[in-house]
Amino acid sequence: MQPITHMRANDPAISGKRKRNLAFIYFFGAFGGILFGYDIGVMTGALPILQQRWSLQNSPLALGMITSAVMFGAILGGAMAGRLADRYGRRKLILIASLVFIVGAALSGIAPDNGVTFLVAARIILGWAVGAASALVPAYLSEMAPADIRGRLSGLNQVMIVSGMLLSYIADYFLDNLSPTWSWRIMLGAAVLPAIVLFIGTLELPESPRFLVSHGLVNDAKKILTTIRPARWRIDDELEEIQRTVRHEHEQDHAKGHYKAFLQPQYRSLVMAGLGIAALQQFQGANAIFYYLPLIVERLSGASTHSALMWPMLEGAILVLGSLIFLLLADHINRRTLLTVGGAIMAISFFAPAVLHMLMPSMSGNTVVVFLSIYVALYSFTWAPLTWVVVGEIFPLAIRGSGTGLASSFNWIGSFLVGLLFPIMAAAMSEYAVFAIFGAVCVFGVLFIRVWVPETRGLTLEEIEASQECI
Repeated sequence: MQPITHMRANDPAISGKRKRNLAFIYFFGAFGGILFGYDIGVMTGALPILQQRWSLQNSPLALGMITSAVMFGAILGGAMAGRLADRYGRRKLILIASLVFIVGAALSGIAPDNGVTFLVAARIILGWAVGAASALVPAYLSEMAPADIRGRLSGLNQVMIVSGMLLSYIADYFLDNLSPTWSWRIMLGAAVLPAIVLFIGTLELPESPRFLVSHGLVNDAKKILTTIRPARWRIDDELEEIQRTVRHEHEQDHAKGHYKAFLQPQYRSLVMAGLGIAALQQFQGANAIFYYLPLIVERLSGASTHSALMWPMLEGAILVLGSLIFLLLADHINRRTLLTVGGAIMAISFFAPAVLHMLMPSMSGNTVVVFLSIYVALYSFTWAPLTWVVVGEIFPLAIRGSGTGLASSFNWIGSFLVGLLFPIMAAAMSEYAVFAIFGAVCVFGVLFIRVWVPETRGLTLEEIEASQECI
């Protein structure tokens, strides 16, 4: 490693640039979340148009494939991004992901009419970038941020994701007024513009100091820390801590291997908890609402496609508000308490319309959407953000990288299956029956939290691991 040269952290020439540097880094570091959210949400408006224009009313499998293709690509992107980022750097991989965003969005926008296979392939490419962004953005932000604001930055990433979803819902609503020939193309292709912004902004981002230290570039890491830390920050101490962590992780990698360590008795319960909560977040049905809400409203209430597109905007606004509420609650209420209360009310929100439909078969479809909105509200500040907080906290250091990567893959697999299977399930049974199934999964999620997931708020990884070894 390079010898460490000394710099004055309170140099006036450097101090004057810190706030601007931090704002720039955090904005563009999290900007990938905007693209991530936009590409998740945009199919909400495009799908009803494609269903009519490509005559897919009787092709639930085709609808599911088009919708879930992004999640399938994300499974691959998330799995590959972590390894590639460790080798080539976070910044370079974010640049590559933004280029893939551009290619995938452009191909989606120029898909030929009735080109289901072409569009599925384009969205798999796009999904690779989505998966890479979901893995890279939180890691980059956490490595750039001081320890005392890492939790809030995790919340910032969530705010950016749901803001991207809201942006896509708004775009869907207004673009739906265009000719059906062009509306869905512009909806999908519009993601090119923010992807270009992300690419240009990322060119000016610094590399992660932790990555630089892990590759022996200690002086370069110190220069970056000097430009982004407060004037009185003990940079040498932080740098030494990064070096100790890097050495420890290398020793653990050599001693433990990667996924083999998951089978060791002291890790099994924590691995079960981390992978289980990641998968259950998706199997509870959130993406079925986010992707298919206009189609649900059309079928249950008979509303026009354009009128049905107003509901996703409401859901998007609820998501943004909920993510902001989470920033206020995150460090003040126990994780298990929030997840338990959220999961219980989410289950009731699914069971209620199913029960009411049995009692009042002529119940308005808008009543169902009200209950779904309650579900989204609770999901937005409990299971949506807390899943990733718990996953980041629950894995001991020796298996943290592999554990969080596998948890991300489990989450995307769940998202893929929900996106693929919901239209097939809705074609085979009533929406109310599907809602009841999701409600049952929510109940199972609450039981899982109470049995398997330990409380992690305010505890170090070592304390969490030690508490499990005593059980």
